[in-house]
Amino acid sequence: MARAPVLQETEEVPEADRLDGFPHPRATEKLFGHAAAETAFAEAMQSGRMHHGWLINGHEGIGKATLAYRMACFALSLPSERGHGVRPLDVPAKSVAARQVLALSHPGLLVIRRPWDQKLKRHLTVISVDEVRRIKSFLAHSTGTDAWRVIIVDQADELNIAAANALLKSLEEPPPRTLFLLVTSEPGRLLTTIRSRCRRLDLEGLSEPDMREAVAQAVAAGGGAPIDDKSWPMLVEGAQGSVRRLLALSRSEGLGVHAKLKGIVASLPRLDWTQVHSLADEVTGAGTEQRFEQLMDLLSDTISRLVRVRAVGAGEPETTKLAERLIPAHGLASWAELWEAVQTKRAETAALNLDRKTLLLETFARMQAATRS
Repeated sequence: MARAPVLQETEEVPEADRLDGFPHPRATEKLFGHAAAETAFAEAMQSGRMHHGWLINGHEGIGKATLAYRMACFALSLPSERGHGVRPLDVPAKSVAARQVLALSHPGLLVIRRPWDQKLKRHLTVISVDEVRRIKSFLAHSTGTDAWRVIIVDQADELNIAAANALLKSLEEPPPRTLFLLVTSEPGRLLTTIRSRCRRLDLEGLSEPDMREAVAQAVAAGGGAPIDDKSWPMLVEGAQGSVRRLLALSRSEGLGVHAKLKGIVASLPRLDWTQVHSLADEVTGAGTEQRFEQLMDLLSDTISRLVRVRAVGAGEPETTKLAERLIPAHGLASWAELWEAVQTKRAETAALNLDRKTLLLETFARMQAATRS
């Protein structure tokens, strides 16, 4: 008796930097903002004095990865295809290089990022040395005389120490016509020797007009409904120039989390621990990873914004008033140390798979202690 054929299911591997319901940054049709960074790269390419390493730095969700893929596509395109669009790095969307970069099938492109663990059904928390070792075999393949090879590391601050050292070796003696594009939100976590071998592009958060256009593009591409104008002011406040964060907040639970966080921070130095526990439970249950990361981003930005406003003595009236109440003049250093401690503890929690609720409760306790001191 013949056996029935085995059916093989193909499962699309999720990409760590893609927000559910929206296209990957690589598939973003237009990049808004960052014209100066595009111009710097295009001019370096055209001048023939191209630096082999580029460090693309900025807050999460402002277009760093989109810029990196545009840079890669520009370098891998034919010279005749460059410089014919509105933006400095525009190339025809139907060109061979553009289609291959979009599909991650270009032979001259290698992307290094956190791998997907098929067994655990999640991405690993770091980029391992095995991933970085792929660079050696990639660079061993011969290319045409004028062909470029591009390596994107997204995100470079997720390299573990062995992976960082392996990357450093490739950066120290790169073959001709090789480009390293390192995307990072926390350049301070990179080896100093890696940073010193790269030309740095520091990207700012998007202006409100650019945010509107970028968000409208993402929503249309994702097939969602336009964002309600009534929600826009609170969304912009929480997003702080990040398209990704605004899109995440635009979902019903996102604005709710933001509102609850604002209420808790405004109540300092007193805390209603019942509310704190309730919020922590809301973002640390099964399937809430993106909501947890969103809350941690909002918390980090809140602390950073309060410190910045208190230091310079100027900012939005509501933030300025809150900063003056929570941070005495002699307590500025303590709040700056608080921000550093939260980043360190967050990285440890991710790397060691520690309890996320504990991290949140400790963070609020630290904020309360800093306020009382």
